[in-house]
Amino acid sequence: MSAFVPLPPLPLSSSKFSKPRQHAPPSRHLTSRRHPTASLAQSEAVKSGAAPVGTDAALQEMVRRSLSSQTPFTRRIAVLGSTGSIGTQTLDIVREAPHIFSVSSLTAGSNVELLVRQAREFRPHVVCILDESRRDELRSKLDDAQCKDIRVVCGSQGVVECAAETDADVVVTGIVGCAGLLPTVAAIKAGKDIALANKETLIAGGPVVVPLVKKHGVSMTAADSEHSAIFQCLQGAPQGALRKIILTASGGAFRDRPAKDLASVTLADALKHPNWSMGAKITIDSASLYNKAAEVIEAHYLFGLDYDNIEAVIHKQSIIHSMVEFEDSSVLAQLGWADMRLPLLYSMSWPHRVSMPSFKPLDLVEIGSLTFQEIDRQKYPNMDLAYIAGRKAGTMTCVLNAANEAAVEMFREEKIHFLDIPKINQAMMDSHRDDFLQYPTLDDIVHFDTVTRIHARELVASGKLG
Repeated sequence: MSAFVPLPPLPLSSSKFSKPRQHAPPSRHLTSRRHPTASLAQSEAVKSGAAPVGTDAALQEMVRRSLSSQTPFTRRIAVLGSTGSIGTQTLDIVREAPHIFSVSSLTAGSNVELLVRQAREFRPHVVCILDESRRDELRSKLDDAQCKDIRVVCGSQGVVECAAETDADVVVTGIVGCAGLLPTVAAIKAGKDIALANKETLIAGGPVVVPLVKKHGVSMTAADSEHSAIFQCLQGAPQGALRKIILTASGGAFRDRPAKDLASVTLADALKHPNWSMGAKITIDSASLYNKAAEVIEAHYLFGLDYDNIEAVIHKQSIIHSMVEFEDSSVLAQLGWADMRLPLLYSMSWPHRVSMPSFKPLDLVEIGSLTFQEIDRQKYPNMDLAYIAGRKAGTMTCVLNAANEAAVEMFREEKIHFLDIPKINQAMMDSHRDDFLQYPTLDDIVHFDTVTRIHARELVASGKLG
């Protein structure tokens, strides 16, 4: 295990759960609802209100030892999805701070060429290619690159091995979509700390993942800008002080287009994000505001607030990454440029602050002004769907996530229009009501993820979407 101090506990939903047909319910809370930043090791003390967050003597001592240790601060990193947007930016950080970070394992989907270049530079112990048909090609090219000592695995089981069966301290989950769930679960069970860049792990698997994090005593830090901002704002907050979380959204590619014009937008239009450089899937999710909708659910699982106390606003400049409001009505915000490396670095190094000379300091005069506006729920129906699914909890958030992933895939294949994405999400949620489980197992989640994707495609093929 790494020297990481355990991160904020992941409270279970405070929704009113009914007993499932066959599964025994987990404990209802990991912490009290308004105590989002205590260590996982202190969950029971937090429940009883034994100490304020961030000032508890045991937590202070854990952080003090981490920061004052005579042993140099280092982290061994496993990067899941190393050839994607999150993965390449993670390796940018490793490249700039090799005295702190080293690479234990790398995984990629099918990009053999980039994976070989990464392996040659960062010298991991093992690499994985998800596309099993390219295993021999990867082995041959690694040998040609003088990397014969690097072991090669392949397929989904290989990804799990890279997550769990290496000497990594921290696993950066940069895999897109629900495909990141099983490797993340394996890493948690192996006692690895998680830098969570794959929000689908919690959207789909929250009812299972949250108890596992507590059981195995690992830390899970959000590596996206919004939840990293919330965590930073909550440092030192006393128990019971948090009133509300305010997520910020850029508004995506269509923020300045009238709702009536969205019927004619194209895939190319949706891929033009005004602020962030990201992968195709998350860029489309930003255009439909599904990304922000999913972050509402993620915030609920990470910080334990009721959905009534989690809001989102459009902030076009993407300088304030999120805010927290306390009971005395004061608001704290975290600011920074729209650079994914900032939250990634924080998730990989907390509680330390690592100097990165290449990171541009924030210039408030250059920014000039910051603006905010209400989200139009008629224009962006995914927002309401997320609140409905989140309050229902159980398997409903898994179904919403699977439906959206399938819909985005079909949009990228140009089989549906942009406005069909929320229609598919709504239809799949409606059709799931009879099969809904309040307390799913991991197998249940995998099952409904698979079935929902199939049903979504069948709905489109039938021509009955409307």
